[in-house]
Amino acid sequence: MQKITPCLWFDTEGEEAARLYTSVFPSSKIGRIARYGSAGPRPEGTVMTVSFELGGQEFLALNGGPEYTFSEAISFQVFCETQEEVDVYWSKLSKGGEEGPCGWLKDRFGVSWQIVPTALPRLLGDPDAERSQRVMQAMLGMKKIEIAELERAAAA
Repeated sequence: MQKITPCLWFDTEGEEAARLYTSVFPSSKIGRIARYGSAGPRPEGTVMTVSFELGGQEFLALNGGPEYTFSEAISFQVFCETQEEVDVYWSKLSKGGEEGPCGWLKDRFGVSWQIVPTALPRLLGDPDAERSQRVMQAMLGMKKIEIAELERAAAA
């Protein structure tokens, strides 16, 4: 068991979210599903928690009720080596959700993700300040990050 496990609070969609996430990321799986018993506070037999792994990282989905919702204050970064990876994660996670600026999106459950090509931090960290600022300017005009556009901006 890892020392720190993110717990995601859902109203009732924890199992559905865990199934989506494990279908999107390789080396992922659903673990234990616990159900509410007669003591409540939700109807007996309904899903209370779902443990799941995404690429070896443990998570817990809790169906705790409508009291709390997600915000962009917490997001998960997905680092991608290729544009194809960016496109796949962007497409699957934004479906039914909301595309945001600069590689950010919300999935259909309201969870925020950052789909980040590894080229972005490399180009932003260029020792040539003018070059890195051109990359920053290009990124600020994007929703889904396009590696070729970042590289064009860097080379301009």
